[in-house]
Amino acid sequence: MLTDTHAHLDFPQLYADLGGVLQRADAAGVKRIITIGTSAEGSRRSLALAEQFPQVFCAVGVHPNNVAQEPAGYLDTVRELAASPRTVALGEMGLDYHYLPTTRGGTPADDLSEKAAQALAFRAQLDLAVELAMPVIIHERDAWDDTLAMLREYTGRVRAVFHCFGKSPAHLRELTAMGHTASFTGIVTFKNGTDAQASARDMAAGTFFVETDSPYLSPVPHRGKPCEPAFVRHTAEFIAGLRGISLEQLAAETESAANHFFRFPK
Repeated sequence: MLTDTHAHLDFPQLYADLGGVLQRADAAGVKRIITIGTSAEGSRRSLALAEQFPQVFCAVGVHPNNVAQEPAGYLDTVRELAASPRTVALGEMGLDYHYLPTTRGGTPADDLSEKAAQALAFRAQLDLAVELAMPVIIHERDAWDDTLAMLREYTGRVRAVFHCFGKSPAHLRELTAMGHTASFTGIVTFKNGTDAQASARDMAAGTFFVETDSPYLSPVPHRGKPCEPAFVRHTAEFIAGLRGISLEQLAAETESAANHFFRFPK
């Protein structure tokens, strides 16, 4: 059994063939999927899917790149959706400096404003995680130092997983020293995914997860195609090879880690 701990089933690329997506996942041994909210409305869609399909659970939250578009009161919506037993985490949340306004013709002042808005939303969602005693799913891109500085304030109060982890073992050690963990996508199968491979090899057994980030980041041998939860098996097989263990052992270890981290209903 495998769990795809991070997919976007509500995105059009997957939702258009959701029945087929779920059937192919089941056939590949992927028996559980967490579909991830990236906005208040997207979180509502994700919860609806989790309530419809027994193998689907959800996380609810607002992605940093969507903060500017969210209506006032979005945090109340996230709080409401988090109350469902089908919601197992908050997120994805965090900081993303890759597409700041200066990359789109904006000014440095616009960048500062965008960073401030992302930080405000990140902090608000972390505060909610403390209030609800829920784990969080972190999105970080080109914002490592600021993300860790924010999380450091919540040490001992929030458990976090950095999804789509592709950084080095040195970065990984910073996370684990703070009590957090990582999840690996198809990036580990890429020729240029050497940092991700080294980190996946170095993680302690039973402490990390596998994911697809569907519909993105299809692993080898599906590069160039839309990703889907069934493909998490390829990522798991590759990591098992890196670690010199069987797929069955890797699956047992990642399932144990997921069960320990996420708030799956008993």
